[in-house]
Amino acid sequence: MTSPAQGVRRREGDLLDVLSAPAVPTAAVLLLHGGRSEGLEPPPPVNLPAWRMRPFAARLRRSLVDRHVLVALVRYRHRGWNGARADAARDAEAALAAVARTAGDVPVVLVGHSMGARAALRAAGYPLVRGVVGLAPWCPPGEPVEHLAGRRIHLLHDEADRVTSASATWEFVRRARAAGAHAEGIAMRRGGHAMLRGASDWQRRTAELVAALLATPSPAPGG
Repeated sequence: MTSPAQGVRRREGDLLDVLSAPAVPTAAVLLLHGGRSEGLEPPPPVNLPAWRMRPFAARLRRSLVDRHVLVALVRYRHRGWNGARADAARDAEAALAAVARTAGDVPVVLVGHSMGARAALRAAGYPLVRGVVGLAPWCPPGEPVEHLAGRRIHLLHDEADRVTSASATWEFVRRARAAGAHAEGIAMRRGGHAMLRGASDWQRRTAELVAALLATPSPAPGG
């Protein structure tokens, strides 16, 4: 008999790069890497934004090893967000549906960087999602927040970031709170957009937040 996690690995290979597959997952963490504003081509085989998330995944695997958590990277069909298409968000939702089909009704935490954080926030209304950890997120003005009611949102940003705006992140947090989310902005002392300087601080804080999110009760239906 095929275990749920083995089913994720075998049947959902186009959606997920599974890094940790317990026989019977009790929860899942999906990591979403950054990308570009525009780009219909698929990500290249050697994709720096995807590799940037692997140390985070490794830290999460170590910290959650005793909790039987599925850890996987979401694979994108396209390199860019692509305006109203919101391709990365659609891929995040497809990955969540894959987890639901094959691992069952388990709580999920989304961890995203830059464009991946935007995708995670867009997909956070999915019923399985317990919360989001966003790293140097891309939060342009007017991003929807109403679907975040009842969700727990932690957005980490270095105010020296010159690629995405920390000020826009703090404004998104304010709007999400007004919509009923349990949202917080966390100022990181260094790291810029690539999170290279002080990388261990980003990874440690992410692992702590994910563990705390998985320990919280599920949000009530409808918020």
